Amino acid sequence: MTTNARSGLFYGWRVVAAAFALAVFGWGLGFYGPPVYLHAVREARGWSLALISTAVTVHFLFGAVVVANLPKLYGRFGVPTVTKAGAIALATGVAGWALACEPWQLFVATLLSGGGWVTMSAAAINAIVAPWFVRTRPAALASAYNGSSVGGVVFSPLWVAAIGFLGFPWAAAIIGLVVIVTIWILADRYFATTPAQMGLNADGDAPDVPMSATSTRPALPGRQMWRNLRFVTLAAGMALGLFAQIGLLAHLFSLLVPALGAQLAGVAASAATAAAIAGRTLVGWLMPAGADRRRIACASYFIQIVGSLAFLLAAGDNVPLLLLGVVLFGAGIGNATSLPPLIVQVEFAKDDVPRVVSLIISISQATYAFAPAAFGLIREFAPQLGAPSVGAAPWVFIAAALIQALAIVAFLAGRHR
Repeated sequence: MTTNARSGLFYGWRVVAAAFALAVFGWGLGFYGPPVYLHAVREARGWSLALISTAVTVHFLFGAVVVANLPKLYGRFGVPTVTKAGAIALATGVAGWALACEPWQLFVATLLSGGGWVTMSAAAINAIVAPWFVRTRPAALASAYNGSSVGGVVFSPLWVAAIGFLGFPWAAAIIGLVVIVTIWILADRYFATTPAQMGLNADGDAPDVPMSATSTRPALPGRQMWRNLRFVTLAAGMALGLFAQIGLLAHLFSLLVPALGAQLAGVAASAATAAAIAGRTLVGWLMPAGADRRRIACASYFIQIVGSLAFLLAAGDNVPLLLLGVVLFGAGIGNATSLPPLIVQVEFAKDDVPRVVSLIISISQATYAFAPAAFGLIREFAPQLGAPSVGAAPWVFIAAALIQALAIVAFLAGRHR
């Protein structure tokens, strides 16, 4: 038996659809939500921007600690239980953001929201989808990870509208309740079984179909992982790439507004998300089985570097170049998250894959938590370097391009020879 008996569809694709929904909620509340929460808390409490920005950083840093331990949590409690507990923690944490009357209460809330959202983020999606797919894992993961981009498209305006209409506490309560109920149902129905329990093989293949795209390398127990060149370069490449990407994206809207206006800048941000979905989908579905996945990651970052250069050449006021930069930079956004787990699949022993994926994502998240602040400092001190701080901000784009170039160097340094 290789497919769902009623529909003829391999059951793993139903799991992908459920993981897609999980990603929509996880990124919608845990990744795209904090910038909106920051504004709402500042408006309601009058606390300093530095204080609330620090809370956002704590949210991501604590999440990095939890995601590094996800394999252990899954092994002890199971994926459904951890996912449901994460949804409850995330919803409770967001409510804590809304209800906090003292700074210490806000920071307690960030621990709940940060620890909860990573049970619905990249490492979690990989852990849920990977057992069902080997040969077609790139397409499956690309489809599931697209939920992260959709989460930004849906929840960024939804949070703004809901907070404006209902107030932050009621918006957090209602959206949080919907998330808990939905994730609870998905976890029980789609995350509680394995292919073996259903008598299925990965990819829906017949028993005699040989597996491909798997590594025969020996396992790396304990500290051996940290001395392995493939692991170190992959973790460094992913962390550098996401640092540059998130640092630039955090400031891109405000950099586009002087030339495009707020409305068109919002459209441009949506175009970047659409490009991210397109880029991730094309790579996931069209990547050849035997392709060098590190080289593909490098190509994706190179396209983003070209996008950064387009921003630079636009000098803050050339609209066609700005829009070209949005599309090119956006095309690599999704691949920065989805390609590293696929590299892990072919470079590490099967039993090491969950641990490696969790570690590289944890390291990346702990790194990019500081990216918005770092790029903000670049913008602030740009006038001292003889460059304007609004509109053009060339050093922001130069920094992004240089850091992504270092990411390419890291990926290439770890290639198997």
